[in-house]
Amino acid sequence: MAELSARKEITVIREGERRLTDDEVVVEAPLTIYLNGRELVTLLCTPDKLESLALGFLRSEGLLNSLDDVAALRLRDDRGAVEVELKNKGGLLEKLYGRRTITSGCGKGTIFYSALDALRSSPVRGDSVTLTAGEVHALMRELQERATLFKATGGVHAAALAGGGKILIFCEDIGRHNAVDKIIGECLRQGMAMEDKVLVCSGRLSSEILLKAAKLRLPMLISRAAPTTLSIELAQTLNITLVGFVRGRRMNIYTHPHRVIDARNA
Repeated sequence: MAELSARKEITVIREGERRLTDDEVVVEAPLTIYLNGRELVTLLCTPDKLESLALGFLRSEGLLNSLDDVAALRLRDDRGAVEVELKNKGGLLEKLYGRRTITSGCGKGTIFYSALDALRSSPVRGDSVTLTAGEVHALMRELQERATLFKATGGVHAAALAGGGKILIFCEDIGRHNAVDKIIGECLRQGMAMEDKVLVCSGRLSSEILLKAAKLRLPMLISRAAPTTLSIELAQTLNITLVGFVRGRRMNIYTHPHRVIDARNA
């Protein structure tokens, strides 16, 4: 298993005093995804769950629908690349040229679709998925408790998939979008449905995170951070509940508040 953090010598200044010490720093590494023998993209990431990251990225970008689409998956020995072969090759890569968008994600992430694609899709269902306000806060507390790499380094984001009021899958990564893609990849590998689940994040809910959720038909996104105007507009259109600033005993519900219910009325 690759090391996820490393000790580095640093100089600290505290209350006017200067001294040498060492600090735990998160590892950042490139991962190149090869699709059907051709280089597709290089992601800067935390070198953990790399096969899941590759699968999740391809799924969230609409390049595969399920694990059944994959003929072969191989992580190179140097862990710098994942090779994915699809059963149906069908000129897929040619359709991608000219459709890349630089996102607001960490490291200027790349997505291979237009934001308008999500607006043209049908709204997410999942109106049976509800949480009490107390359950929302409990999920955020559990997310923070599980974030051991963040506690050690302060340099990563956390994401989790929750169902039945409990966290089912948890991932950390230097990139918000990578953490979510790792969740998606883990779901694919475990054969876990996502349409009735909730995505819990530590980072900003910007449009690329919202669009990943919309493509997967996730009905609710929860974060301790803020959304953007575009993510709110997309969530409103697509019937996704967007909850931000889940901190302490407060939260902001930006769209479709019917999924967050008062415990007294549950």
